[in-house]
Amino acid sequence: MNGPYNIPHPIPYQGSKRLIAPTILAYCPRHVQRLVEPFAGSAALSLASAYRKRAASFWVNDAHRPLVALWREILQRPAALADRYQDLWEAQKDRERRFFDEVRARFNREHDPADFLYLLARCVKAAIRYNSSGEFNNTPDNRRLGARPTEMAQRILGASELLADRTRLTAWDYARVLVKCSARDLIYMDPPYQGVCGDRDQRYAPKIRHEQFCTELESLNQRGLMYIISYDGRTGDKEYGEPMPSELDLLHLEIRVGRSTQATLLGRKCVTFESLYLSPALRRRLPKSVRAGEQLELAFG
Repeated sequence: MNGPYNIPHPIPYQGSKRLIAPTILAYCPRHVQRLVEPFAGSAALSLASAYRKRAASFWVNDAHRPLVALWREILQRPAALADRYQDLWEAQKDRERRFFDEVRARFNREHDPADFLYLLARCVKAAIRYNSSGEFNNTPDNRRLGARPTEMAQRILGASELLADRTRLTAWDYARVLVKCSARDLIYMDPPYQGVCGDRDQRYAPKIRHEQFCTELESLNQRGLMYIISYDGRTGDKEYGEPMPSELDLLHLEIRVGRSTQATLLGRKCVTFESLYLSPALRRRLPKSVRAGEQLELAFG
């Protein structure tokens, strides 16, 4: 079975598209010269595409510099990173909470990639959160100790094998990346959703303005570039964020990702859908049977 569980994902990351990456790939060309992720995060689509040999090369970008530094270690020094993670994981024994706090304080001073990986493996919901001073401030999930070193090593080495030597790494603003893209690229964008990127929300260091983002998309349309966007969605009748402007002429699809955990806790049976938008240039390469508003099931094959 070539499902998402076989693909190595070394970076635990809230909002990762690991499970829906096969569904997204079903709406991509069979092969592209380069896949570009301006908001890479855990680079779930790049890993899935490399695993299935759908792109010749990759550009992994994220404005969050510590995340890109971690990716650099994964791709360039995977064995050393795996060893460092093992040292941290074993050192936490019998003083897990205090050790987490020590590593977090050190990361905020030094921004060491191995420390960052340990924090993500241990923290609540694998979520990157910062305080108003720009310091990582998420707390540990005391129910778990993070991936075991042998498992993490397999993920790190596997991801490095898939992406090393054919991946460009940058920590640029997304707009700078888009300017450098061309017709040979397929651009996949998974920006912070509108509900979590306001001025008062500290979950994401870079802020994305919806209006500016739409302006950048219009520029891509004028240049005839292919792109896909994962952006917002709905749970039951509740929709998140502003709709994408109709003048962008995007094909809107929905991916059924399952029941909402929060709604279930409140006694409601609401299903969550994530929105997927396809650019006009990409849409022209799809079968005419693909219709706007189509609801997609997760594809694990």
